[in-house]
Amino acid sequence: MDKRITLTEAVQLVRPGDTLALGGMTLYRRPVAFVRELIRQGTGDLTLLAFTAGYESDLLVGAGLVKRVRTCYFGLEIFGLAPMFSQRVERGDIEVVEETEASLAFGLRATLAGVGFMPGQGWFGTDLLRVRPDVKLVTDPYSGSQYVAFPAIKPDVAVIHAPVATRAGDVVLRGNLAVDCQLAMAADRVIITAERIVEQPDEPLDIIGVAVDAVVEAPRGAAPTSCWPDYPLDGAEMLRYVEACTGGGFDAYLNAFLDG
Repeated sequence: MDKRITLTEAVQLVRPGDTLALGGMTLYRRPVAFVRELIRQGTGDLTLLAFTAGYESDLLVGAGLVKRVRTCYFGLEIFGLAPMFSQRVERGDIEVVEETEASLAFGLRATLAGVGFMPGQGWFGTDLLRVRPDVKLVTDPYSGSQYVAFPAIKPDVAVIHAPVATRAGDVVLRGNLAVDCQLAMAADRVIITAERIVEQPDEPLDIIGVAVDAVVEAPRGAAPTSCWPDYPLDGAEMLRYVEACTGGGFDAYLNAFLDG
């Protein structure tokens, strides 16, 4: 089955109010081209779900399309905090759902298992259970021990950028998988943007096409974040972005970004 569509068509699979999961890790393999088109079309009121959120997520927040954020990290690595996320949170414009690696991983695992929660031992001895009253404790019926019941997480849409994909949606990620494979299995709709579309990869597959709804060919679709081995992180652009935001120039930067 040929699942190739245009970037414009792919963005239309995201609906207002959706939980949008973005793949990649920190400043590596982020779906920047998809985010650019999403901002152009103005689909908002989104819950942003990311194992780690970075440059592309900060653009979405700054553009006013995000109402809620679920991530265990939101920043730009050595380039500092994510400036627009920090500003919007301080102003009370967006809701932050406190998450950790454990709550996100267990939540996705619960969805994959077809259950409402996944028990774990994380969060004991912390204040997270107080700030997340929706996360309950359960008692093991066999041992009597207590565990944290991490609620299932099911994204409406997952967008993952890959170095290589086929027209049928088979995907090669080449390491640094983060939770992309789990996102592809857990989300209702899965969109792959890829540096190149090939007939048959000569590398092991990380995501099987049966889980994918749409494939978009998007060369340099992760830039200015990196996509090994095609191109490295553009550190100069990261610095330019931070300087623009901290200097009150986000709107001008965004307009230039959308023209790119």
